[in-house]
Order: sequence, then structure tokens, then C-alpha cells
Amino acid sequence: MSTVVDSARLDDPGALAAADPGDMLRQVASSAAQVRQARLAASEAGLARLAEDGRPRAVVVTGMGGSGISGDVLAAVCGTGCPVPVSTVRGYRLPGWVGAADLVIAVSCSGGTEETLAVAAEAMRRGCRMLFVGGADSPLAELAVRARAPFVPVRSAGQPRSTVWGLSIPLVMAARALGLANVPDEVLEATAVRLEDVAHRCRPDSESFVNPAKRIALDMAGELPMVWGTSDLAATAAYRMCCQLNENAKYPGVFGGLPEANHNQVVAFDGFFAQGAPPATEEDFFRDRAEDVETTRLRLVVLRDTEEHPQVTKRREVSVELAQARGIDVTEIPAEGGHPLERLAHLIAMTDYVTVYLAIALGVDPTPVSAIQELKARIA
Repeated sequence: MSTVVDSARLDDPGALAAADPGDMLRQVASSAAQVRQARLAASEAGLARLAEDGRPRAVVVTGMGGSGISGDVLAAVCGTGCPVPVSTVRGYRLPGWVGAADLVIAVSCSGGTEETLAVAAEAMRRGCRMLFVGGADSPLAELAVRARAPFVPVRSAGQPRSTVWGLSIPLVMAARALGLANVPDEVLEATAVRLEDVAHRCRPDSESFVNPAKRIALDMAGELPMVWGTSDLAATAAYRMCCQLNENAKYPGVFGGLPEANHNQVVAFDGFFAQGAPPATEEDFFRDRAEDVETTRLRLVVLRDTEEHPQVTKRREVSVELAQARGIDVTEIPAEGGHPLERLAHLIAMTDYVTVYLAIALGVDPTPVSAIQELKARIA
């Protein structure tokens, strides 16, 4: 069974618009505006109050899905040199070690995510320092009032996963207020400008032969992407890309980071999805199934940070050589920019566009998440 890919749809304005009725491309293109709006909203929320009690012992972000990625963004921007640990809780329970000396940041685009509300309520009972980021006039906003804690309202771009910068920038500014990250206003504006540049290069009316996101999407269609980041920052973008493949394109993806992927995932270069299915014989009971799967092959997607450990650079280069020697196609997406926030924003924006264009090329509406809605309804 071969994958049906309509490459012409990506370069036909009418067909492109019809294939994206939820305006996911417009939502992705709002990223630069989100940075600027979130910076203003965070400034007005009085985040300087967070520093009144000094530096916290740890920062714990609680959030799910498109909101939870904000915690990973914060950790990537703060970097390995951050003087306190930054972790993300994706679930219903707050770790036992979290207490009054720690800052808990509850993030929910809708303001009604049940897991996030449960963890935030537990943090309040333990007397943790709190910050709330999410939908206005929501249960999350009510918790902020009860906790007498700062609340940053977020204007959704349409879907939580499309509001990544509206949700993440308040956390970055909180880290700045606490002295955990050096992100001056100039960097925030430079990040917005870089996001505008990606939006221009990947705009819908830019044809496939010059549009990097369309080109990568078409290259990837029908293959199983194994997405590796070459630093902690790039690995965050790799995880984000796989989540966006799932939600936008309804497509699988395997994420990893170097050097860890060289200790496990690299072995898949010699496996079933690298070689294709074994040749079928007339006596083979599974002949038809083997032929169906034969066209599904691995593709290595490498998200390259500009700041790599020297050994990771060697590992990346050799990994690419190993893949290509085995007939595995490789796509490399290099980060652009100097500051960690700029580099991460570039990688996330580029791969967001890739996943939306992949959905459209495959005839998939990128906006709905029907399986998630059905699951929520059935467990309610």
C-alpha cells in the first residue's frame, strides 16, 4: 500500500486553503505576534513579585500537551548552567519532594486542564510559591486568585499547540525576574523577528521548490521519521516536532537526542524499517502484508543546534554517514540565531510548518484532534 501524496495541493492556493479549514497555517504564522503579546501580558502581571522571596530551590512546571511543552522550552532556554533544576510534570501528581521552597508554574491554555488543575491545587496545599499562565476567566484563573499568586492571561491562537510562544514567554520572563535566565528585551524582539522570517520563507504562497518546509514535508511523506536533536535544546525541538506530527499530520514520529540515541535508536538503522519487508514468496502466508509495509522506511531527521558538544558533532556526522550507507534518507535542519531562545524558536517554527504541510499533502485536516476529544468524552 503506497502513500498517496498530492504535492500539487501545496502549491495551489485554493486547494491549500480548502485543505486547511481550521486555519492552522495562520495559527502557526501568529508566533511572532505571540512573543510580543506575551511579553506585554507578563510585564503587566507583576512577575517581579516572584523574586521577593529570593531564588526558589527548584522550578516545576505543570502542564499537558501543547501547554506542557512550555516547561521544556523554559528548561532549554535556562540551559544546563541554570543554578536550579527546572522540571515538567505531565500528570495528576506532584512529586513528593516539591514543597514551600519551590516555585510551581501551572500552565493551561484553556485554563481547564484537569491534570494541571489537580497538580496546582496540590502545590497550593503544600504552600509552594505559585505562578499561573493560561486562559482568562477559567478555573486556573480562579486558583490564582485563591493562591494570591501572579496570573498571566493567554490569548489562544486557536489550538494550545499553536500557542506555544504565548504560553512559554511568560515562563521565560519569570525566569528572567528570578535571575535564572539572561533574556533581555532585545532577545525577545530578535526572536519575534526570526519567527517572522520563518513565516515569510514558509508562507503558503511560496512554492515547494523554494519553500523549505514544503520541501521537507514532501520528502518525509510515507516514511517513518526518527527525529534527533544534537543538544538538549534541539532535543526539545525534536520532541515538539514529533508531537506536532501526531496532532497536525496524524502521523507517527520517534524522537531522540544525541548522544543518547547513539546508544539505542541507531540500531534501528539495521532493522525492519530500514531494510523494508523481507521478500515474499508464493508460500508466504503474510505476503500481502509484507508488500503493504515495504514502502514504509525510516528517515533520519537531524535538528542541528549551533552549539554542540565536540563529541556530539562527531556523533552527528558519523550517524548521518551510517544512515546514508544503509540507504536511509537524511534531512538536516540547522538552527539559526545566537541566543538559545532564538535557536529554539527557529527549529520549532520550521518544524511546525513542516508538520502542517505534511498533513495537507496527505489530505489530512491539520486542526481537529478527534481521538483526543473522543477519549475525553469517554472518561468524563
